[in-house]
Amino acid sequence: MKKICVCLCVISLFVASCSKTNEEVESKSSTPPTGGTTNPCDTVNMKYAANVQPILQANCYSCHGNGNVEGGVSLDTYNKVQQRASTGLLLNVITHASGYPAMPYQKPKLSDCDINKIRDWINRGSQNN
Repeated sequence: MKKICVCLCVISLFVASCSKTNEEVESKSSTPPTGGTTNPCDTVNMKYAANVQPILQANCYSCHGNGNVEGGVSLDTYNKVQQRASTGLLLNVITHASGYPAMPYQKPKLSDCDINKIRDWINRGSQNN
């Protein structure tokens, strides 16, 4: 009988030591998983030269920049990009909207973060800034 009591006590202590208290759970869940930052993809106040152009250079210029004009589309100047942005074409092709060719062609879709940066820039008037 003594052995059973000792075993039950040991098991109880083991189970009790494995559970988390409410404070531990709350403190861990209230800390963002990004190491304290609130938004790993900041899309506020996007600027053409600082934010949009580098995305286009990295993902579009091989076919639509530096003298390349695949499909009659060039994106190597602000005016050319703004023209595509103002008609909705730029956003529709990079979001792979139905009825539009998916861009970049035969490459992975842009990250949601990059798409949202371009979307914010367009929504703020696609300024040359």
